[in-house]
Amino acid sequence: MKIKSIIALAVVTFLGTSCKESFLDINTNPNVLPTASPNYVFTNALNTTATNLAGNSGGQGSTEVGFYWSGQWTQSNGYIISTTQFAYNFTDGDFNYYDTYYDNLNDYQFVINNADTYNQKFLKGPAKIMKTLLFQQLVDLYGNIPYSDALKGVASLAPKFDDQKAVYDDMIKVLDEAIADLKANPFASAFTGSDIIFKGSNTKWIKFANSLKMRILMRQSKVSGKESYIKSEVNKIVAEGSGFISGEDVAVGGPSFFLATAGKLNPVYDRWGYDANGGRRALNNFPRISKFLIDELKANSDTLRLKRIAYAVGNEGSTPGVSAKAEIAANYSGTPFGASSGYLPGNTSAVGPSLLAKGDYSRPYIIMTAAEVALNLAEAKEKFSDVNLPNSAQTYFESGISESYRALGVKGSPAFKGSGINNYDYEASSNKLNAIAYQKWIAHANLNGLEAWAEVRKSGIPKLPRSVQVTDDKVPTRLLYPATEKGSNSANVTAQGTIDYFTTKIFWDID
Repeated sequence: MKIKSIIALAVVTFLGTSCKESFLDINTNPNVLPTASPNYVFTNALNTTATNLAGNSGGQGSTEVGFYWSGQWTQSNGYIISTTQFAYNFTDGDFNYYDTYYDNLNDYQFVINNADTYNQKFLKGPAKIMKTLLFQQLVDLYGNIPYSDALKGVASLAPKFDDQKAVYDDMIKVLDEAIADLKANPFASAFTGSDIIFKGSNTKWIKFANSLKMRILMRQSKVSGKESYIKSEVNKIVAEGSGFISGEDVAVGGPSFFLATAGKLNPVYDRWGYDANGGRRALNNFPRISKFLIDELKANSDTLRLKRIAYAVGNEGSTPGVSAKAEIAANYSGTPFGASSGYLPGNTSAVGPSLLAKGDYSRPYIIMTAAEVALNLAEAKEKFSDVNLPNSAQTYFESGISESYRALGVKGSPAFKGSGINNYDYEASSNKLNAIAYQKWIAHANLNGLEAWAEVRKSGIPKLPRSVQVTDDKVPTRLLYPATEKGSNSANVTAQGTIDYFTTKIFWDID
């Protein structure tokens, strides 16, 4: 793993935040390394998390591969087909999100290690929550990972790998610690600006911690022998009493942070949308909504979400966020996954206004939706009916669809209750757990590719068509440890055994 120097951390932190010029005057002794105040590091770490997930004009973010492999996005034929993504022809030199994640994790560990010294204890809880979010994603991408021996700098240059199941269990404990830290240390009003997610709201951070616990617990819901543990932990969350994220999403940045300046745009807007002057990025022609997703939405009369997930053929028109052609179902055309000809940018549906609209460069970058939270609660209540959650599985399910509408910017309310549509009308759905999984898949569209891919691997819902580029039904189940880690931590990587990205599954991927 790469280890940041303190100097680099201080410089990057300064460039990524709106701090005073005097910040660099932190050390007058040229023989002593400079350091950085945790609040500056925390702000920059949050921004880095968003960029690592979304990507920017400089490269692909980790959530992007999830959009492809969950069957939601593919590419137009304005580019040579990417065989790494659509023919699954990749090596340990591709999809290296590992190094950037551990770099970012070192930021959060720096905050935790130095918060007491700088009298900024209020940052310890949020930093632990963000650490947990990243470790959860690393497990879901790579399986066993350095955890207990990681983030120790020169004290552990070749960290051992922990069993992925043990990491999942420990993450719940770390979130308990984070909640205790948050309750004991209210955010100081002078430092709320360093929190570009909740603006210093400890209450919302605790709700986020509980919501992340539900993701971690429900991700394991099919693992044999976990039922009693999951039920017990869900009941502990309920007894804690703070509740879960609802009515809003967990998002980084916003109008007070992202600016119409090169390098300061919302990262996904910067990569797939427009530059700081409003010029359309060339890469705007690359991602296309898959034929499978568009056909599913049309078949289920889910046209309101369709018009937010995709633009009609011809892309965004002169009015920001509005398609150039009439927004009727017939004008939405998806691209078969992996197709290498016949689907040009001009005759296919681009990523829609729920993610990209010209001029909307300061939109917060979502890292968890309230829709996901509600649907995880629905799954918990449906699968473990005796948990102490106060509402019914149906109530949570219907709330999840409503939250999805809100997050996508749909004007109107869902009208699926009583419709008889399988996987939409809870009462009419033949398999309630499958319906919940299906709605999670839709709710993640354009908003969280990593979670969409994880949920598809876990549930097998929906059944995705195979890529045009392959002749069998094999699909990736994970990523490979990167060559950089093999070079610096060879013995511990080798100890993980032979990794086959078609057959070596993450522990919660049972089917």
